[in-house]
Amino acid sequence: MPRPISNNATVSDTGSAAAALPELWLKGGADRRLRAGHLWVYSNEVDVSRSPLTALQAGDTVCVRGADGRLLGAACMEPQALICARLYDRGNDRPLDRRRMQALLGRALAAREADFSAPCYRLVYGDSDGLPGLVVDRFRDILVLQLQNAIMERHVPLLVEVLVELLAPRGILLRGDSRARREQGLDESIVTLYGEVPDLAPLEENGVAFLAPVKAGQKTGWFYDHRLARARLASYVKGARVLDVYSYIGGWGIQAAAAGAREVLCVDSSALALQGVEENARLNGCAERVGVLRAAADVAMQNLRQEGEQFDVVILDPPAFIQRRRDQKKGFKAYQRINELALQLLRPGGVLVSGSCSMHLSRGDLQAAMQGAARRAGCELRVLEQCGQGPDHPVHPLIPETDYLKAIFARRLPAAD
Repeated sequence: MPRPISNNATVSDTGSAAAALPELWLKGGADRRLRAGHLWVYSNEVDVSRSPLTALQAGDTVCVRGADGRLLGAACMEPQALICARLYDRGNDRPLDRRRMQALLGRALAAREADFSAPCYRLVYGDSDGLPGLVVDRFRDILVLQLQNAIMERHVPLLVEVLVELLAPRGILLRGDSRARREQGLDESIVTLYGEVPDLAPLEENGVAFLAPVKAGQKTGWFYDHRLARARLASYVKGARVLDVYSYIGGWGIQAAAAGAREVLCVDSSALALQGVEENARLNGCAERVGVLRAAADVAMQNLRQEGEQFDVVILDPPAFIQRRRDQKKGFKAYQRINELALQLLRPGGVLVSGSCSMHLSRGDLQAAMQGAARRAGCELRVLEQCGQGPDHPVHPLIPETDYLKAIFARRLPAAD
């Protein structure tokens, strides 16, 4: 039987398309970014007299053409959004059918298998892997999907079919409960799309074992993006007393303990997250060196300071304080404040690891927030090294939104007597 795809076309078992893609025409000069390698079309760049956006629906696939008729590529539509089309196939007008899905997922898998020895990574990172709005995290034989917008919704059955053929997973879970979907007014749900998915999925990162709460945890249950920074953490924590703030299930703190930290305190406001810390500490045989504290981060740090606590390493991995560009000023102050609180708990000579997943906060701005915090805390900082996201979060050179993660390691200088 033919398999349905968008735009009322059909795809046979061999992947041949039965209908040409409708055309999306751009205004004169609006094709320059796409010709340079960008993947996004903005709604004000579309020649609506030739291709009215009202005739298209989210998930439709189109052939994008410049005003001169030149083919720019095939794209998925979200006609009501500012970014109304996103290319998945540059220079071609192939539908997003079985053959194309196999090619895109196969390319993403080959890249991850070249970079990682264990099958634990982000398999698909949206636009960077040619599948706009889609995230797929792999936990060995469990896959967890996120749809950040409406673009890929109509392609989910085909996506699942190809993933099953490619990886033979035990289960596939859809986490359709993200903030992005909520803000766009899209349906929210958590659904098992294939097989069986346990509440806790095993993974390995930097040689350390974890169980991720893929159904009840944050995002997909785990954050693979800070993998490189957590690997570098091992160089600073042997024999150290470590404070892990915004710890979630212990991605930083448990790896610090596994690398030889003598004591780790994980702070989070979520009881479920701290339950995960304790479970993962037991899993790695370091439960006696890992403690938990349930509290809001600022309250916890203020209380620890009042109690006279000091740490050799303090890790800050907060949620994004800057969700929108207009939040930059307020968010900058929030980053500066938590870094100041952290420095008040860091002994002279100790190391602060300060992270940010806010795309609207530049690396330079994070350093400025840390420097402002140091000035307010009455100390000096020196940056030791910096990390970004790992190779399973590849950055598109022309889309700065794909490059969002920062982690800065800095030493609090002792006084020079």
